[in-house]
Amino acid sequence: MTLLDVADLRLSFGGLLAIDGLSFSVGEGEIVSVIGPNGAGKTSAFNCVTGFYRPSSGRIALRGKDLRGLRPSAVAGLGVARTFQNLRLFGELSVLDNVRAGTHLWLRQSVFDALLHTPRYRRSERECTEQAHHWLDFVGLRGDRYGPARALSYGEQRRTEIARALARHPSLLLLDEPAAGLNHGEKAELLSLIRRIQNLGVAIVLIEHDMGLVMEVSERVVVLNFGREIADGRPEDVRRDPAVIEAYLGGEPHA
Repeated sequence: MTLLDVADLRLSFGGLLAIDGLSFSVGEGEIVSVIGPNGAGKTSAFNCVTGFYRPSSGRIALRGKDLRGLRPSAVAGLGVARTFQNLRLFGELSVLDNVRAGTHLWLRQSVFDALLHTPRYRRSERECTEQAHHWLDFVGLRGDRYGPARALSYGEQRRTEIARALARHPSLLLLDEPAAGLNHGEKAELLSLIRRIQNLGVAIVLIEHDMGLVMEVSERVVVLNFGREIADGRPEDVRRDPAVIEAYLGGEPHA
């Protein structure tokens, strides 16, 4: 079944057409990679899906519900979570509190509860903390959870950001260059983590420049160039597509 449907999406910044008629879909529990040269419109497409940008035209639907014009918080509330190309952690907050922040969408407590520390507030806070520890365990964070997030290594900060996104209980997770800055061992751990997330039933769309990771983990690959889709298919087919080779991969097609 189709989870995300993007059709004829266009986005303009003044006279610059950043996305030009982009169409693709993501099925329930599917892993799709979006690749292309720098400036191809990949992150702009993510920003349209998540409500940070309002597209000039086109359709963005999650399980048939139109997402255009919704605020990022409303899109997140429908089950869409994301990470960013540049880390967006609260550096001075503890690692645990960074992930706890991701639980706000489903917490059931009021300002009144918080002020008076009602039983409902205490139960909610315990559940929030338990969930944060659960997702930190899930992503394999081995560092200090009570110290500031800025003290973690870069790879651990990446995993913390993914844990925070998962704490929202998403049905669709958008990962923007999750392998950037990671060493070989960390990339192997990321590959395993992506597969574990898929096993939860979460669909994943990732923007990534590491072609080894893309070809290993993706079920489908969408290729953009100058804001337009030039290929959409299985990894083994996309890597042999002449338009992709010319625009992005370079060299000769593999036999």
